[in-house]
Amino acid sequence: MDVAAALAIALVLVVLLAFGVPVAAALALAAVAGLLGSVPALPALTTVAQRMATGIDSFVLLAIPLFVLSGQLLNRGGAAARLVELGRCLVARLPAGLAWVTVLGSLLFGAISGSAVASAAAIGSVMVPQMEREGYHRGFSAAVNLTAATTGLLVPPSNILIVYGLAAGGVSITALFLAGYVPGLLLGLTVALVATVTARRHGFGQTRVAAPGLAEMARLTARALPTLILVVLVMGGIVAGWFTATEAAGVSVAYALVLGVAVHRELRLVDVPRVVVEAAATTGVVMLLIAGSIALSWTLAFADVPQAIGAALLETTSQPLALLLILNLCLLILGTVLDMTPAVLLFTPIFLPVLQSLGVDPVHFGIVLVLNLCVGLCTPPVGTVLFVGLGTANVTLRTVLPYLVPLYVAMLVALLLVTLVPELSLWLPRTLGAM
Repeated sequence: MDVAAALAIALVLVVLLAFGVPVAAALALAAVAGLLGSVPALPALTTVAQRMATGIDSFVLLAIPLFVLSGQLLNRGGAAARLVELGRCLVARLPAGLAWVTVLGSLLFGAISGSAVASAAAIGSVMVPQMEREGYHRGFSAAVNLTAATTGLLVPPSNILIVYGLAAGGVSITALFLAGYVPGLLLGLTVALVATVTARRHGFGQTRVAAPGLAEMARLTARALPTLILVVLVMGGIVAGWFTATEAAGVSVAYALVLGVAVHRELRLVDVPRVVVEAAATTGVVMLLIAGSIALSWTLAFADVPQAIGAALLETTSQPLALLLILNLCLLILGTVLDMTPAVLLFTPIFLPVLQSLGVDPVHFGIVLVLNLCVGLCTPPVGTVLFVGLGTANVTLRTVLPYLVPLYVAMLVALLLVTLVPELSLWLPRTLGAM
């Protein structure tokens, strides 16, 4: 390993992030710094630019802007409100019922938008004021919303699972999508159960909700059904082999547009260009992160850093579960300072070969990795979902933190179960023949 290159990369990356340089730029400049010890400045800059451009030249990655656009169209078209109405009809009578509604709404919206940030904004804007009106503390409502929003990164279609599939060297996107269902439901269940215990301890949600009649249930189901059909259309089409994940993303955009304009009639055609521009801005940020991460990953490989780290890990233990637990601890720490996309692209080439040599399935590791980094999205100082959730609820971190800590524990319990029981991830894709 080129120790000087590895130290230069680490030093430049830490310093730039500490001074608030945008993450994508910091990643690219760290890649350049890693090459300067081996090649002159101009070839180093040219190589990094080339790796950034070719890294995002991928048909698979085209699914990301399309799913982002689909999520934006659904949000503007009233899908989130309809899903919340349906969730309230189904689970609002449970203890701390509105917390369950928030979790179920996040699961359903996440299964459509594939974005934790979109879910935190869309579901939070509906549920936080409603929970406050019914006696829930605003900080508690925000904490439940932002932790539940991460279920959208496991329940397909998930943009980050597409990124992992690319970084893992062609792991089946269909298998990853199917593998996310059970862990996503488990994460939602643990968050909802801990939220229920917390709410009862503080006396939140004491108002009794009347059970809806059959006519009301039928009406709300009919209102949400066109949105839910999209989940069946996307995943059913992928599993049946009708289209790839990228083609499914294109189908979801067309369906979301028709749904918002012609069916729900809450999205006007004159608003569509603005939605497209917003989706393009979001996509631009994501793609720059991916490009910078790919360039840095290539530089690390050039310096033999993954091989050195892999050898050191194998000297520590040769037990796959023990190694997974060690990696979980490392990722929980690193996830607090790195956003999810660069973390997946940086850590996958380093850790996956070691785990595969010990017999760990790459699909299982992908779910463990994403679930682990979901915790980082809810923790300062870089937690994207945390700050979106705080902004949506208009509360401070100090207000939310007492209610957030028990929910962190819930997420860690889900992570431990998924890590120790691989079948939670692998059962569904194996059953449906996707592996």
